[in-house]
Amino acid sequence: MSNEERIPGGGELNALLAKLDDAIQALAQTSTFAKALKSGRVLHAARRVLMAEGGCEVLESRLPTLESAGIFEGSDWAHPQILLPALAKHSLTASATETVMLEALSELRMMAVARGHYQHPSISQQQAHHHLTQVLALNLELLFMPPSEAERTRQGNLALLTRRLFQYLADGIGYEHIVDKLIDEIWRILEQRPIQVDAVKQMILQIAACQANPNIELGSSGQGADRLISSLFGTTNGCREDPGLEVYQQRLEAMDNVALQYEATGFARAMHDTGLVSPYHTQLVRFLLDRGDHLLSEALGLSSTGRDCLLCYRELVHAMVDLGVHPQTPQSLYGLALLLERGILYQPPVAPALWRQVALPLSPYSKQRLHIAFGDTPSPEARLMEGVLCMLGQPLGVGQGNNPTCQSARALSMWSYNDPDYLLQMVAWATRDDEIIMHFEGQPVSSRENPEGVAKQLPIDLDPVSLLVVPHLDRIYAEMGRRCIGRDADPHRWINPEFHGWWTGRGFRIAVDIATGHLYRLDEFLRHFYASYHPFYNGNQPLIHPQPAGIAVTDSAARFIGWHAITLLRVSLDPQQVMRMYFFNPNNDSGQDWGDEVVVSTSGHGERFGESSLPFEDFASRLYIFHYDPLEPGDLSNVDPQSIETVIAKVQRSWGADRQPPEGLQAAPPPTDF
Repeated sequence: MSNEERIPGGGELNALLAKLDDAIQALAQTSTFAKALKSGRVLHAARRVLMAEGGCEVLESRLPTLESAGIFEGSDWAHPQILLPALAKHSLTASATETVMLEALSELRMMAVARGHYQHPSISQQQAHHHLTQVLALNLELLFMPPSEAERTRQGNLALLTRRLFQYLADGIGYEHIVDKLIDEIWRILEQRPIQVDAVKQMILQIAACQANPNIELGSSGQGADRLISSLFGTTNGCREDPGLEVYQQRLEAMDNVALQYEATGFARAMHDTGLVSPYHTQLVRFLLDRGDHLLSEALGLSSTGRDCLLCYRELVHAMVDLGVHPQTPQSLYGLALLLERGILYQPPVAPALWRQVALPLSPYSKQRLHIAFGDTPSPEARLMEGVLCMLGQPLGVGQGNNPTCQSARALSMWSYNDPDYLLQMVAWATRDDEIIMHFEGQPVSSRENPEGVAKQLPIDLDPVSLLVVPHLDRIYAEMGRRCIGRDADPHRWINPEFHGWWTGRGFRIAVDIATGHLYRLDEFLRHFYASYHPFYNGNQPLIHPQPAGIAVTDSAARFIGWHAITLLRVSLDPQQVMRMYFFNPNNDSGQDWGDEVVVSTSGHGERFGESSLPFEDFASRLYIFHYDPLEPGDLSNVDPQSIETVIAKVQRSWGADRQPPEGLQAAPPPTDF
């Protein structure tokens, strides 16, 4: 280990502080435009101090001096009021020392503010405390788990630095606050009913570890934790003490029908309450396959709709359970229950397509991909069956992972929601044939013949269906875009109807001039949107088919981040009588602050599981592309001018701030037709 990497002991701290103070003074005396050149010396010295015994405390005391010297200048860290706790992990686990250190110093600044030692002009003591509890709650592995081999390879001693930092922060904030915030975060995510819940399960395991650790004093915190923990490990009387699958199997074999009824209803209640499924639940369901459909229906928590569907398609349901429901694939049960509740098996093509899926031979490549992502047990066919059940049962639970494939994730969700047999056809082509062929303006587009997509690497952090199908869709989508090169309008005008389905409206509006990037006829764009979708101006016509749309995503400071694909689902009054747009966002966590008081809601305003929503005006202020049916015109002339002016002002304060046309925005002429 070199001197540069060696962790200094406490005796060296004074010498390290002298070097740090010299570097801070030099930074403070540097002109603004040259601070970036001098900040590296400060960050290097701060890293050495942070690794020393007592280093966190002395660095915290120097944060006011560090900030006034300009260590955060020119970065988002200069504005602590807009920092998002969910993004801290990306910075703390980066390979670049500068990024890790800036985030570490920012967290120590928050600690100084939270303790009342630093009166910051941009953030209050309560806000700093709240930020820290969220950062700690979302990154408990940095507090309790040693660095993984991948972390050690990527970060070296930086991985130890972040753990030292988190231990210091946790001691200052108190574990009781962290656990409460973590529980709140878990419920917030579960309210969105994502298909992928491994991260949530890891959070619950961390809570259980905190409760079991005698060295951690939780006090009165952790209310509601038992409900989460028991949903996975001790749901019913038969598995209350988490006895293990073998012991539970023996207990099932000794139970009478009354005891089995209690087990079935207990598991079903927990599953529908949380969206999480215990491995013990899968063992019960497999045991009940030979015990009659009444108990099976109870174990799935079915209403009369789902029960009728189960009885009509009994053999198919049993075959899907036999293939796809295992202790390693517990979420398949929740997907199956919701699939039956949707009643989609009554659509003539769906049941035959699922029978095909049960017997589908997977290609060697598909098996390899599933093996890499999920391991050997159970079989690749079982993993894919789990993915199919979850996607058909939870069409709004699809996520794009950490990949630029929102178009493909949206397509899978839309097909599951609106055309499930078409989704099953796509799955069969991709997983059996290693090729999907779609058509663009009458010409075939093959995923095999077009190897380059939007994503530069194969995604791995996806559900089983997305893992195998998204790469094909991504390549097809990119090729459709290439075939639109040279056209004088946004390519989504032609791509979306061909890519997503016939129900995509042939009318198309965009708020941005493609050539210049400036706002384009914004008043007219918004009037058409209101007339097409707002019930007060479209004759109270509900949205019939889900429609693709594009939004300009902004951060919590209302600054433009990028374009993003979403799905418009419905428009309705919420319980507070506010007109809201309900939409699907494939970005894994739909509850976001888009700045200028535009905060996306995922619960509490009439949202169904998986939906996001915003008041209609707020949503319109981030919209830049939408489709509509030109044969069903609304009333443009009746749209409230004040609403349009309010939305335009929100656009100009956010993503449109740097997109003003040189001549300024012009009001639309009086509407004469649609």
